[in-house]
Amino acid sequence: MLPLPHSPGCIVCGRDNPHGLQLTLSVDPQSGEVVTEYTSRPHHIGFIGVIHGGVIATIVDEAMVWAATWAGKRFCVCGELNVRYRQIAPVNAAMKISAKIEAVRSRLIETTATVKGNDGTLYATASGKYVPIAKEQNQQFVATLIDDPTVGDTLHALRKGMP
Repeated sequence: MLPLPHSPGCIVCGRDNPHGLQLTLSVDPQSGEVVTEYTSRPHHIGFIGVIHGGVIATIVDEAMVWAATWAGKRFCVCGELNVRYRQIAPVNAAMKISAKIEAVRSRLIETTATVKGNDGTLYATASGKYVPIAKEQNQQFVATLIDDPTVGDTLHALRKGMP
């Protein structure tokens, strides 16, 4: 697995966002599967002891957009996101989020994701449709990625493959 780069202010992966989740996402360069881990916190609740579904939706969106970006070699934006919640996600639950590609077309990339606990509990499944952004905007996005040694190979591969 290769760690993916991040932009400083991203709500999910941004290291410079004090209000963000600051997650690390990785990609399997062969399959394109993107994974991350998240441990729910008390300040992410919707109801007492229950993590807000929007937090889970945000994380699966991030994983799926990176899967789409890796597959299409261009950054994408979400056109459609569907999340099915299977179990209540409790506070302090350690979860693994996994996203993969289902279909790639020139103007639309379809993805799926799962959110599972370390004990195998299935908290949520998701599907999404992602649209590659314009080449000019893609260059702007790529320029904002933090270049650090831990993501050098991934960042190089993305820059090389992204017009």
